[in-house]
Amino acid sequence: MEELQKLETELKLRAFSPQTIAAYLYWNKQFLNFVRKKPEEVTEDDIKNYIAGLLSRNVSGKSVVLIRAALKFHYDELLGKNIVKLKSPKISKKLPVVLTKDEIKKMIGSARNRKHKLMIMLLYSSGLRLSEMLNLKVGDLEFGGKIGWVRSGKGAKDRLFLLSERLIEELKDYLQNKKDSDYVFTGRNGRMTPRNVQKIIKKIAIGAGIEKDVHPHILRHSFGTHLLENGVDIRKIQELLGHASLSTTQIYTHVTSEELKKIKNPLDEL
Repeated sequence: MEELQKLETELKLRAFSPQTIAAYLYWNKQFLNFVRKKPEEVTEDDIKNYIAGLLSRNVSGKSVVLIRAALKFHYDELLGKNIVKLKSPKISKKLPVVLTKDEIKKMIGSARNRKHKLMIMLLYSSGLRLSEMLNLKVGDLEFGGKIGWVRSGKGAKDRLFLLSERLIEELKDYLQNKKDSDYVFTGRNGRMTPRNVQKIIKKIAIGAGIEKDVHPHILRHSFGTHLLENGVDIRKIQELLGHASLSTTQIYTHVTSEELKKIKNPLDEL
C-alpha cells in the first residue's frame, strides 16, 4: 500500500527502531484491513470501534497502548486528522520476577557450556537487554576500564555498562580463542537468535532446580534489584539500565525486600 510506504519512510526518517517500525506498520495494516477505507476517509468512530473490538477480544492493555500509538502517529502526527482521542487503557502493573543471589549462583554453577555460563554472567552483571548482548561486539569492550558500551541501544542512544572483575578474565580468555566474528557471542550458523538464548537459559534454570519461569530479562531485573538492595542510588541504576524515565526504574523499589525484612514485627515487641 502506498499509504504504508509513506508511513514507513517517515518512521525511518525519524530514527524509530526497526522493532517499532515493524509494529507500527503491522497494526496500521491490520486497521486498514478492518475499516476498508482510505486513510483520509478514516473517522474518530472508526478508531474507537477498532480499539473497542480489540478490548472485547481480551487483547492485553499493553498491546492496545502500542496499537493506539501506532494509529495516533499515522493519523494525528502525519495526516493531522486529530481523531485518535481515546485514552489508553490502564496496564496492570505486575512486579517483575527476580532471582535471589543464591539462585544466580546456582545457574552459573549449573552451566556446563562455557559460552552459556559467560552469557548468564554478562546478562546478570551488566543489566543488558538480550538484544543488546547479542549485538555486542568485541570492540565495544574496554577491559582496562572495566566497562563496555551499548551502541545505539533502545532510543538510539549509546550507554556505558559495567564489566565485572570476575567476568573480565574469563571473557578475555574466551575471546582469545574466538576468531570467527566481531560479535562476542555467536552460534554455529553465525549470529545467535533471541529464541536460542531463551531456550538455553530456561534449560539451565531447570537444571539448577529453579522453579521460577526464568528468561533472559529476569537476569536484568535481578541486576537492578540487587544493586538497589546494595544501596546504589536509583538514578545511577536508571543510567546503567538505560531507562528513559525514572518511573520505570522505580518498580525495583517495590521488588526489593531486604529493607522490609529488617523491620521489627510489632508482635515480637510485646
